[in-house]
Amino acid sequence: MDIAGRLFTLVLMVASGTAGAAPVMMSAEWADALCAAWNNDPVLQNKLVESGWVNNHKGRGYKVMQLYRDDCPESPRVELRVAEKDGKATCVYGGRAHSPLDDSTDYLMWASTQRWQEMGRGDYGPMRAMLFGRLHFQGPMGEAMGNMGPFASFLLLVGKVSGDASSCPAR
Repeated sequence: MDIAGRLFTLVLMVASGTAGAAPVMMSAEWADALCAAWNNDPVLQNKLVESGWVNNHKGRGYKVMQLYRDDCPESPRVELRVAEKDGKATCVYGGRAHSPLDDSTDYLMWASTQRWQEMGRGDYGPMRAMLFGRLHFQGPMGEAMGNMGPFASFLLLVGKVSGDASSCPAR
């Protein structure tokens, strides 16, 4: 597309309100932004190396965390892959879920949109969320319990990454 075409498209996007619009919460684009936010969070990057969490991957080279909104049952899951790079627990992929999960190393988390938003605002942390059934969780529970500080930082990222929760992610 030439410059005039790009300018026309940008003008249409601004006029329709879609320029700079936040991606749909828990879409592949949103997960990519969550991955970038992870890489700017020193608690996640450092504490998950110190505890050994990042290296529990059964030789695969990365851990998987899959997420979804349970009030969007037809939407695909998204995932983050986290690997140790340069001494940091680094998110190396954020997008549509592709990895098979291993319950001894990987995590699956789901909640309603409202609950994700509450956790993202810091209304309550992971212990309360799981205790009261607001956050559903599958994965190595003992490992997760030993990493509650980083887990709380992760849940706060959900609120820091801009996402449109007015619709469900498309298939």
